[in-house]
Amino acid sequence: MTSLWALVFGVIVLFAADNFAREVEQVKEFIVGGSEGWREPTDNNTSIYDDWATRMRFHVGDSLVFQYHNDSVLVVDKLGYYHCNVSHSILAFNNGNSTVKLDRPGAFYFTSGDPVHCLKGQRLIVEVMSPHPIHPSPPPIASPPESAMPPVLSPLSSLASPLAVSTSTLSPVVIAFMAVAAAV
Repeated sequence: MTSLWALVFGVIVLFAADNFAREVEQVKEFIVGGSEGWREPTDNNTSIYDDWATRMRFHVGDSLVFQYHNDSVLVVDKLGYYHCNVSHSILAFNNGNSTVKLDRPGAFYFTSGDPVHCLKGQRLIVEVMSPHPIHPSPPPIASPPESAMPPVLSPLSSLASPLAVSTSTLSPVVIAFMAVAAAV
């Protein structure tokens, strides 16, 4: 009897965890510059990174991925960004594929490690918003009158008959767990 209650409790925990995971919006990973990547802009495209960033929404927990060749990425302060001062960086990357986690709300400033590239527009400001929101569940639907309600099945009858539970709202993990439990 104890193992049956443990099994029922396990199914409830899996169901709750699955529903919670569906409600939390996932953090995102952004490739800086999109298909262009992190490179020295051409003379007629100096706003490439400003334009790219204005089309995005960044939240705490998201990451920026810088993909580049024969270059580098510096995390700098506001002054370093506006003056392309690469001598006092906060962080420096030069491996060709660098990821920066956006761990707080506010502005993040990036430049190329080459001041000439920075002056040509290879720099980026990212404004980070608070964490991704958890979308609330829709309000509950009013219950029908008792006379219209079908008979209630006990937890034991639902475990004995897997078809007694509607699987349309359950995740594959919960369905598999219930199938194993019914076979036991």
